[in-house]
Amino acid sequence: MNDLYKDILIGTVFITGLLGFISGEFIISSTLFATAAIASNVNLNRKRGKAGQLSCE
Repeated sequence: MNDLYKDILIGTVFITGLLGFISGEFIISSTLFATAAIASNVNLNRKRGKAGQLSCE
């Protein structure tokens, strides 16, 4: 999957979560916010080349 498509997908999930929060769907919106945050973090770690590396520094 291209990075542009990943960014669009993460943005779409975030906006959907924001709209869910505004409309009062708190459980669904918090799940979507968590999904967007985790996906964004995983995507950033892959871009930096640190995927799957654990360190105790």
